[in-house]
Parts: sequence; structure tokens; C-alpha cells
Amino acid sequence: MAKKLEEGLLKFGVSIKVENPFITLERQTDFRVKSPSVARILALWKSYRQIIIEVLPPPPKVLPNKAGYFDHLQKIYSDDAYNSLSIEGYDVDEKLIEKVKNNQWNPDEQFEDRQSRDALAARGYFEAFEEVKRSITKIFDGIAPGKVLENDISKWYQSLFAPSVRAGILKPHDVFGYRKHQVYIRGSRHIPLPKEALMDSMEILFMCLKEEPHAGVRAILGHFIFVYIHPYMDGNGRIGRFLMNTMFASGGYPWTIVHMKNRKEYLIALEAASVLNNIKPFVEFIAKEAGIKA
Repeated sequence: MAKKLEEGLLKFGVSIKVENPFITLERQTDFRVKSPSVARILALWKSYRQIIIEVLPPPPKVLPNKAGYFDHLQKIYSDDAYNSLSIEGYDVDEKLIEKVKNNQWNPDEQFEDRQSRDALAARGYFEAFEEVKRSITKIFDGIAPGKVLENDISKWYQSLFAPSVRAGILKPHDVFGYRKHQVYIRGSRHIPLPKEALMDSMEILFMCLKEEPHAGVRAILGHFIFVYIHPYMDGNGRIGRFLMNTMFASGGYPWTIVHMKNRKEYLIALEAASVLNNIKPFVEFIAKEAGIKA
């Protein structure tokens, strides 16, 4: 974690001076107690995974052709970005998405690009999408999906908000680590985990992803548990959908766009899984969006 933090800070021009204040102290026993949230996450994973396996068809026996897969992503990018950003309340259209994608976005010289919340979000989505593609390449090249995600998810998050850092709206330290405050989800009865539980909970999520053999379970439960934890102050939905599609790719399932027109159904299904202990509506919803038939 320290190495990833150092690499991320260097990306924003912040260097680290290594200094160990405990160099003269004897090593102490680690008495850190695991959060009760860990047991809850493990229980959810165990109880929900079989339902997903029953609803989804088995993963394809072979991964898709790498060149063909990324060519398809290039074609659907604008549609994916529009829907994912719109679900989170951003006012974007194909013109804006293509503008920032094709480097016509110039925050150094154009005031509206520097200040526009929507333009910054669209540019951040593009930069994060490129990071996700690099992660999927690693998986296609044979690296374990859970390990790739554990190593790369912080890069996705930093890329998602890098334009806001460059514009001076956020500070570099704002995009490192997990949230420092409690958050609440508008319109939901689910209360995300307390900040004290985030590190242990994310460690358990990574463990579950690394140990889970079924790509469909990794995708759907990875998305659900990630937003259930809600580790960041912002961007959890977008990162959760990136996580889902990366895990789908690891099993040969198609990249799945959650459409803005189905936002209400999507949120209701997430609520059922979070509050009512019923994952089936969410599984069926994602399968329908993906065009996957059992």
C-alpha cells in the first residue's frame, strides 16, 4: 500500500522523504481487531454466490480475442460513458464525451473546461477507462483477476479525479486512500460502512475476489460489495461498474452498460441486496442489461 501511495503521489509531482520514527523501538504485537463488518461481508458473499451461479450461464470456456474485445470497447465507449456519468447526475452528451476523449479539452487555456464539473467528470471517466483497459490487458495476459484489481483499483480512482486535481479543485491528497468521513446515500436506507472499517473490509473484498473461481460471481458480488462498503467519498458507482466489467471480462462475459433509462430499477435492485438481503433482483437486472440468458 505504501508503494502504491508513493507511485500515485509522484504522478502529481509530490515526492516522499522516507523516515522511520520507530527505528529504535522494539517491534510490538499487532493488536488491531478486525471489524465486525468483515464477518458481514463474508456472510453475504457465501449466501449470495450460489444465487448468482443459478441465474447466470457458466462463463465461456475461452476468453475473447484481445484485439476484437478492445475494438468493441472503442465502439461502445461513448454510450458507456454517457450512461455511467448520467446515472451519477452529470449532464453530458456525446459531443462533450468525444471532445475530452480526443484531447480537444484544454483546461490550461479554456476557462469553461477548467471549471465545468461535467467536463472534468467526462475527462476523468476517459482517463479511468484507459486505466481499466490496461488492467483487462493484464488479465488477458494471464495475471489473476483478483490480484490485478487489488493492485490497480487505486489507479482507476486517481485517474477518475486527476482532471479535478490538475484544475486545482481537488488537492493531490484528496485522491489517495479511503474516505475519512461517514457518507450517506440519498434515497437509500443502506448506511455505508464506517470509516474505521474500510481497510479491513476492502482487504476482505480483495481476498474474496482472488479466491472466487466463478467470473460472474466476481463481477456481480464485486460490484455489489464495493458499493456496499462505499470506500470513497465520491466515484463509488463508476468504480463499481468498472470493477464489474473487469471481472466480467476475466470470464469472457460481455462488457455491460447499465443504462440511464433503467437507473431506478438499478438502484431498487441494489437496495434490495443491501437492505432486504435479496440479491436476486440485482443479478437478474445485470443479466438483462448484459443480454445474458441463462
